[in-house]
Amino acid sequence: MISNVAIKVNNLGKSYQIGKQQEKYTTFRDAIVKFSVNPFKRMCNFSSNTEKLWALKNVSFEIEQGEVVGIIGRNGAGKSTLLKIISHITPPTEGRVELHGRIGSLLEVGTGFHPEFTGRENIFLSGSILGMKRSEIDSKLDEIVKFSEIEKFLDTPVKRYSSGMYVRLAFAVAAHLETEILLVDEVLAVGDAAFQKKCLGKMSNISKEGRTVLFVSHNMNAIHNLCNSTIVLANGTKMFQGDTIDAINYYNSFISDNNSKIKYFDDIIDMPIVLKKIEINKKDNQDYFDINDSIIINIEYRVKKNIQGTNMALSIIREGTNILWTFDIDDNKNLLISREEGDYCSKIVIPPRLLGVGFYQIHFDCAFYNKEHIFKYPDVLSFKIQNVSMDPSNSVNLGAVISYPLKWETKKIN
Repeated sequence: MISNVAIKVNNLGKSYQIGKQQEKYTTFRDAIVKFSVNPFKRMCNFSSNTEKLWALKNVSFEIEQGEVVGIIGRNGAGKSTLLKIISHITPPTEGRVELHGRIGSLLEVGTGFHPEFTGRENIFLSGSILGMKRSEIDSKLDEIVKFSEIEKFLDTPVKRYSSGMYVRLAFAVAAHLETEILLVDEVLAVGDAAFQKKCLGKMSNISKEGRTVLFVSHNMNAIHNLCNSTIVLANGTKMFQGDTIDAINYYNSFISDNNSKIKYFDDIIDMPIVLKKIEINKKDNQDYFDINDSIIINIEYRVKKNIQGTNMALSIIREGTNILWTFDIDDNKNLLISREEGDYCSKIVIPPRLLGVGFYQIHFDCAFYNKEHIFKYPDVLSFKIQNVSMDPSNSVNLGAVISYPLKWETKKIN
């Protein structure tokens, strides 16, 4: 019997050794002398300072040919590690991966191309690695160049490309060369909105051709529109695999249940501003807000020295889309000019009936006015909104984001 399985992952695990930084020496001679004094002791000290961290553990699944499967999870869940192992960039610590078909991958920017080669040369290099003949690559060249929109720079070394140009060419190569399996990481977020839309359309067409797509993204809209099924990863383990709507609901419930209403932060010595605490006014024993509740967010931070030209920004995210963005200089432009040393507390109020039923994440960051970031905290806290008066169990709504009660003026005209 012929199997229709394109990707089979069996008890996959990946661990890394982490530990204290080894002692530095001024010269190579110093290192040799230090080691020769007591090599056994040094070996013991090194081993005692290391720890094994599992980025993936006991992950198993099968994906059939022609399926478009999403992979979602918070930062550090193991999504990128999984794709690197499947694409043979990183070897697994345990378990195995079986692939049935040639594989093309678009992972982090900088992977797959030789920086000294031109765009044209890298297209032919990628095709050759896949085992394609020059005539086969030639037949795809015009399509790749047209899709990537980099015709003027085709004979320029890719090390001179912007990140957006690089991603456009990398996706065009991965999507147009004859691979049966396509792996795409969140790297698409580097491109502009129009190109992202074009990429999603291309992936949809690829799936209709019977090719398999594995798609990692934080954009729940894209996952929902593109993927037949979705895998949820958390802390390196598979938490859920099934219908995409069910997976999104599971993921949203998981991050809501595992996010407390308050989060503290370690002091970062070399930062002029350090975040101390973010708190959200969740009521005791209640894991949601009613649609008629005000949502209050309190932020505490310390300015270590007088500083100029900075601002704090808070974003509310739903399904991977930033639907509300507010700055601390919206009402006080003096804060943009200077911020004196000391402790600060900011209070932000989201009014009742502004946000619709659903799950939301809070992102917080601080930046100089020139856009250079001091710190960024994505998914720092999350919350859920329900419409208790209608149905307390209605905790997920993939429809409207804004629920503000607009004023209607109605009169009889006849």
